[in-house]
Amino acid sequence: MRFHHYALEVNNIEKSIAFYKKYLELKEEKRLFFMGEEIVFLASDDFRLELISGQHKNDKTTHICFEVSNLHEVMNRLNDIRKIEGPYKLQNGWETVFFEGPDQEIIEFLQVRPV
Repeated sequence: MRFHHYALEVNNIEKSIAFYKKYLELKEEKRLFFMGEEIVFLASDDFRLELISGQHKNDKTTHICFEVSNLHEVMNRLNDIRKIEGPYKLQNGWETVFFEGPDQEIIEFLQVRPV
């Protein structure tokens, strides 16, 4: 078993697509309609994000986490979006930081290995 995708319900699907393409360098993989909702899959080589257009926003404590090789490079690239908290260095040596997406979703970036 392996991770396939994480789904987010978003208010403005085009705004969210532009955000994740620009800041996370994801590419549009598939676009479809299901039960009256537009769904777009964005992907990188080993990660898939499903964006669902809708007005039924769920709990804001939900977050997505991306493992990165250099946390500080990512932080520099994201310097014009809201940082929620961090960076933190965890007891096991991992480093993490949390940012806010266009629908106030929480996005965590995690560096597991030292640079």
